[in-house]
Amino acid sequence: MMTRFDDIPETALAWHRAGKGAALATVVETWGSAPRRVGSQLAISGAGEIAGSVSGGCVEGAVVAEALDAIEDGKPVLLEYGVSDGDAFAVGLACGGTIRVLVEPVGPVLPEPLLADLCLAREARVPVAYVTGMAVERRLEREGHGARFRMDRSGFEEDGETFVAIHNPPLRLIIVGAVHIAQALVPMARIAGYDPLLIDPRESFASEARFPGETILFDWPDEAVKAYGLDSRTALVLLTHDPKLDDPALAEALRSDVFYIGALGSTRTHAKRVERLEQAGFSAHEIARIHGPIGLDIGAAGPSEIALAILAEITRVLRLGA
Repeated sequence: MMTRFDDIPETALAWHRAGKGAALATVVETWGSAPRRVGSQLAISGAGEIAGSVSGGCVEGAVVAEALDAIEDGKPVLLEYGVSDGDAFAVGLACGGTIRVLVEPVGPVLPEPLLADLCLAREARVPVAYVTGMAVERRLEREGHGARFRMDRSGFEEDGETFVAIHNPPLRLIIVGAVHIAQALVPMARIAGYDPLLIDPRESFASEARFPGETILFDWPDEAVKAYGLDSRTALVLLTHDPKLDDPALAEALRSDVFYIGALGSTRTHAKRVERLEQAGFSAHEIARIHGPIGLDIGAAGPSEIALAILAEITRVLRLGA
């Protein structure tokens, strides 16, 4: 689970607590074809150890040197680098660009308790914004940045001084039903940055042979999703066609704040599903959260294209909120 969860803030905190000294370097602005997106981070210890990256290798050496000075001085520094065409080509880009990097020593600039709270929020899968800048009171905020959280988009506020670094939990995709579509959807989801979990009490379907190396829960879906957890960075896809498996998991999802719920089935099948949920006491507004029939209408034919349509719809809901 959560295989794409970086540990850069956690590493900086550990180095600081070990007495090595530490700094966090964050990409705060880019122009042109910059190698890393805004919000990318590099942790540097006072001994010159590093974790993460801010440029894919182009300017890390210079950032480390500046960070060591910043750790010694106890002051933040805002750096700007031009990535030459040659360096850009070396990291797989067509042309150069420019990046600005904010370096913050842990302790005198980035308070240890604040960094510790950030790490705790990340561990608990709580979306949090770290608000910072050269002359800004550093703080954590969980409200007021809806569009940034939805788009995973760190950046400067309108004042040009206040930088908001978004720390979202890793995306998760829970798939109920180890059917043929799931065999295509799981690897696609991994490529798109999701950590997939497969749930199916039918071991003949959810076998290691059919899903090698994947996380599989051989449990009833409602119990499994409750145990695993449902939150705002989780999408739930139901592929079984079987109300005994789908409906209990749907009920759990409708009581949660998962960002996407999709259920396989024809228009007629979905109409029957709606009737069952209405009889179970769910409102029309709650039921409308379910995307059924599942997936964007792209004329998909076959399991792989249906999986593609599902993932496309999940992406649309995640990024556009609809």
